[in-house]
Parts: sequence; C-alpha cells; structure tokens
Amino acid sequence: MIRWTQLGSGPPLVMAGALGTSRALWEQVESRLANRFRIISYDLPGHGDSPPVGGDCSVALLGAGVVGLLDELGIARAGFCGLSMGGATGMWLARNAPERIDRLVLACTSTRFGTAEAWRERARTVRRRGLEPVVESAPERWFTEAFRAAHPEQVEPVAAFLQGVDPGSYAALCDAIADWDFDGLGRIAAPALVISADADPVSPPADGRRIADGIPEARLVVLDRCSHLAHVEQPVAVGGLIEEHMAA
Repeated sequence: MIRWTQLGSGPPLVMAGALGTSRALWEQVESRLANRFRIISYDLPGHGDSPPVGGDCSVALLGAGVVGLLDELGIARAGFCGLSMGGATGMWLARNAPERIDRLVLACTSTRFGTAEAWRERARTVRRRGLEPVVESAPERWFTEAFRAAHPEQVEPVAAFLQGVDPGSYAALCDAIADWDFDGLGRIAAPALVISADADPVSPPADGRRIADGIPEARLVVLDRCSHLAHVEQPVAVGGLIEEHMAA
C-alpha cells in the first residue's frame, strides 16, 4: 500500500507527483490549499516510505492503488491533481473510475511521454548501474537553468531524494511509462484544468494542448519561465490555479 499524508479539512483533494520525486514537493502548494481542502498526498511505490514494486507495474495499477486509498479513507469522491506520472494516473482514473473523481488538474503531463524505447533503455540502465546516471541528469530535466542557479537549496534535496529511490521500482515505473499511450481523452467527463510549462522538456506545451483539446471543455494554462516540476518552481501560481479550479 502506498504511503500518504493528509493536511487540512474540507472537500478531499488527492495530490500525485512525478517519477523520482517525493510527496514533500507539494508542501508549498498545500500550505495555500489546506485552509479550503483536505489534502491527501502520496509517494509512488519504492519512493520515500512507500513499499517497493513487487513485480511489473502499470499506470492502471497505480490508479487502482489510488482507488484503494480512497476506500481506505472512506472517501467516495475526490478532486485529483496529478503532475507528470501523477497526471497520467489522473487521466486513467477519470476515464476508468469516473464516479470517484470530482474535478481534475493535469500538470506537466502527457498522453505519451516520448518514445517507449527511450524509457525501456532508461529502465535497463537503472537495472544495470543503479540510479546515479539518472540523478546526474535529472535537475536539467526538472528545473530551468535560472531556477537551478538561484535556488540550489531547493534543487539539491530533490536530487538527493531520487538517489534514495528503490532502483527496481524506478525501473518498473519506467516500463509503465513506456507502455502508457492514452486514447481516452474524449471520454473524460470531470471538469479539467491542464497546466503546462513553457520550458518543460519532458512534457512540452504541445502535449498539454493535445490533452486540453481532447477533453471536453478543458482549460489550458501555460506557465512562463518554468520547467517540469512546476509546483516547485512556481508554487504560488500553481497553487492559485488549483484552488481556483477546485473551488469552482
């Protein structure tokens, strides 16, 4: 079972993050939202104190884990905010468990992340060599150059957390991303906000536009001077957008 924390009171809102990152990265956003919502954030398998993957993994299994978490907490229906792999989980939930999802925020995510072979190659590298090669390159994928230079005290702990992720779980989640190719946007009924970042190399704004165009009446916002971990680089902007959408 994934490990989770909760904060605040009000309508429930689940927060899901990116591969290789911690639920702690939502803290600045949560501090804005906790006076209006019951925030539930969780770590991916093998991340933080969540147990490692026991075998193969998929976005569907991650989504089923969120349904199990809602059942455990006695929550029939919740808002869901997912970034990157968390956004993929949100799309799966809104399509396959629509009765559990009230409103949806999809941040820095995609219906398909790059090529399947690139993710399978990353999984093979991690299984052979561990996470060190990924740790070295992650900050450039996650943060703009300006943010890395101005805020090393925020960048370094994120890279350090990645170094402690279970390599087998990370590789299994890479394989899950390789298999992710979502074609159910038109069947998502939950009111959706899509957030993209103009300097995101992992899920560029074109991916956000594709999602927003595919979900009926979805809204797209593109953040300037921001990269993949938008909730770290621009927590005030991201928190404000989430609050506005979830409170509508």
